[in-house]
Amino acid sequence: MKENIIKTKSFAFAPRIVKLYQHFQVEKKEYILSKQMLRSGTSIGAMVWVAEQAESKPGFIHKLAIAQKEANETEYWIELLYQSGYLDTQQSESVFHGIIEIRKLLTSIIKTSKTRKTN
Repeated sequence: MKENIIKTKSFAFAPRIVKLYQHFQVEKKEYILSKQMLRSGTSIGAMVWVAEQAESKPGFIHKLAIAQKEANETEYWIELLYQSGYLDTQQSESVFHGIIEIRKLLTSIIKTSKTRKTN
């Protein structure tokens, strides 16, 4: 069976976000922004998993589009946490690399799925 790269990468990203959230809670005493990051960052993988079980191609594309929006939102929260001084450059670059890779994969899959005519 062929590996599902987006499923693997989006799932692997979720524990990173959970650990980063825990870091914000314990070390930084930051509760609001990090909670938003946690919600959107873990939702990406969940939507990818749901998309895999979609009943139709439009349903599949719709679920991945939601995952893409969650990835965009996660990128926003990470940038805001960085600009606010809660993340240092090394931490932010590491997480940014992961989210940007996931966002690019989602964009590519959605575009490819839209161009294929068969259901």
